[in-house]
Amino acid sequence: MGACSNARINISMKGSRMSRVMIQPADYQTCQEAVDKAFELFPLDIQGKKVLVKPNVLRTAKAEEAITTHPAVLRAVIERLESMNPSELVVGDNPGVFTYGANEKAFSDTGLTEASQGHYRNIGAESREVPFNPEYCDTLSVSAAVLDADVVISLPKFKTHGLTVLSGAIKNSFGILPGAQKAQLHKLAGDPGRFNDLLVDVFRLRVPDFYIVDGIVGMEGNGPASTELRDLNLILASDNAVALDGVIARLMGVDDPSQVRFLATAQKAGLGEFSQQAMEIIGELKPIQGFKLPPAGGPFRPGGEKIREFMESRTLLRPQADPDKCTGCGACIDQCPASALAFDEELPKVDPDKCIVCFCCQEMCPEQAMQLV
Repeated sequence: MGACSNARINISMKGSRMSRVMIQPADYQTCQEAVDKAFELFPLDIQGKKVLVKPNVLRTAKAEEAITTHPAVLRAVIERLESMNPSELVVGDNPGVFTYGANEKAFSDTGLTEASQGHYRNIGAESREVPFNPEYCDTLSVSAAVLDADVVISLPKFKTHGLTVLSGAIKNSFGILPGAQKAQLHKLAGDPGRFNDLLVDVFRLRVPDFYIVDGIVGMEGNGPASTELRDLNLILASDNAVALDGVIARLMGVDDPSQVRFLATAQKAGLGEFSQQAMEIIGELKPIQGFKLPPAGGPFRPGGEKIREFMESRTLLRPQADPDKCTGCGACIDQCPASALAFDEELPKVDPDKCIVCFCCQEMCPEQAMQLV
């Protein structure tokens, strides 16, 4: 895709050895056993390291809706990690287009704040610009907690996605981008193929070190927020996202994972392989009978104009200080990675041409004075 070579911040390749994927029966009451087994199969050097755990928090929702990683799975991961003596343990994500500026509410409503056991942090409050693929944009703003972590553990949800077929390990990394950048990239991609390729470029900005998938209750149909749920009773794990997503695709009934555009792009980029000959399956890989894949084309299918218009409208938002709430502390100006804010008289004012729509200013404002208009 002609991406900048210096945009590849942490491509952690595993060498030429065969990838492994664990498929383990589990339920939410006893998932600690499956999580512990995953850590035993894929040993991580955690002691004294900064660890970031990134669940899938699409938007505010109830845990039973299966839109987000279930708090029981996150709690089991935290229990294990606390016993491994990291120097710092952070849990965070940047929710999608429906929940901009409501990071804390999204975690609280799903039960993930409590499951984080004191380790939740609003990672949307601080970000740094990094080089990106100029085919789309020269730079992106990435949560600083992601870039600063020694170890990143991704907790995807077993879900379908109308634009990418599935939302798994690679797609979960889209949440390293705070604010409206996600909607902006949807717009810049313009069609499903380019968006799938773009996902791989975002994933490569900081490749996670380990993945544990909540597949206990899965989602089928027109995800990633479908009401069609399936009791699958599975926890999946791997240290390679391409192999893992290839297994998810096959479980969903996709015989040839190369039909999933982002998987084909990721394999071509050397990020892993999804052929069954190139991986070891620990467990039973048995396609789910009658699993419903999403309609072809997602929001770019005929009749999807309203969805596209909504995505574009989110890219037009800009922060504005509420004079009744703003105390003039200047925290938003200090934290803006694009230096797009400055005081105008007593209130911070945004330069719309400099604003990169990361909304860090809104996420970190102690008075919640920054509105999106």
